[in-house]
Amino acid sequence: MNEEEHRRFKNENQKFIHHSYKSTSIGAISSPLTEVLGMFVVVILLLYGGQQVLAKDGFGADDFIRFLFFLFSAFTPMKALTVIVNTIQQGFAAADRVFKLLDLPVEKLVQPVDLKQVPTFNDSIKFNDVTFSYPGTTTKVLSEINFTMKKGSIIALVGSSGAGKSTILDLLPRFYELDSGTITIDGKDITTFDLTALRHLFGIVSQETVLFNDTIYNNIAYGTFPCSNDRVLDAAKAANALEFIEKLPHGLDTIIGERGVMLSGGQRQRISIARALLRNPPVLILDEATSALDTESERLVQSAINNLIENRTALIVAHRLSTIRHADLILVLETGKIVEQGTHEELLALNKRYKYFHDIQFAPSVTPSSAS
Repeated sequence: MNEEEHRRFKNENQKFIHHSYKSTSIGAISSPLTEVLGMFVVVILLLYGGQQVLAKDGFGADDFIRFLFFLFSAFTPMKALTVIVNTIQQGFAAADRVFKLLDLPVEKLVQPVDLKQVPTFNDSIKFNDVTFSYPGTTTKVLSEINFTMKKGSIIALVGSSGAGKSTILDLLPRFYELDSGTITIDGKDITTFDLTALRHLFGIVSQETVLFNDTIYNNIAYGTFPCSNDRVLDAAKAANALEFIEKLPHGLDTIIGERGVMLSGGQRQRISIARALLRNPPVLILDEATSALDTESERLVQSAINNLIENRTALIVAHRLSTIRHADLILVLETGKIVEQGTHEELLALNKRYKYFHDIQFAPSVTPSSAS
């Protein structure tokens, strides 16, 4: 596609040059044009005014001199008006973009967290008739979602792409606001909590890891500064990350590049899990943390996840059912609705949607010899 992309870039560049040249030309020609027109006006006025003065039947010489003085005094501001027109047009275009941004609804300003305001989580989190559609659309992504997540339990979300699994995860820390329904923590609506304090409850390990162009130590300890090396090493060990960290040139002080570009996918994910372990939040949110990994990396990451969720409350999205066999409750979603719920064994016994997903993933492969 090199030639095609080169052609597209060339066309866009030509459009940009054309519009830039046109804008510059109009701006450049306006000043000389007004100068020439102004000189014509002055010459005409001098000829006409001189004739009137010489004829002695019009205004006098002193009146004519005063008129010329006022005319030349106004001439400079009049020339500036031509430049203002161009400036105003550029300002209108910029203002349109600025006002679109200013008109966006403002999220509550995030303030430094006051640990006294962090809500306690002692019993359960409940989704009550939750309905949601993304801003600017009318299509419902979630419809009447109801479930309860007890403290210390593991809830897994399963379903086809676009069923609304990740959206449920985003609603819990209020990355989006509900259309209707409520989400409560120990009976209190999450909208009544301070936003920063609410998010302090959660630790998130997403499919797309968030790493920085910094040392491994700073990436793991991010959000828990100051932190001792021993605690960081313990978290890395529990996340199965210590074995590759020790092989790096500078260990914990190794710079891993933007978004962790110097690490493999499995290594980046284990760094993210180590950060969550060190953070030790009351509730964990895992969004397909083992997707797009090879078998060996998946095994190591899954082992790290098992360490991470042990004795903790976790809400997990998983497309590999082997990772959620021991979940306390599995919710099967389709088109934004919960169509099945239960344990792994209960859902298999239903012989419906979950069983279908299970059979697809675990059906024995057919070899050519057996097929013949």
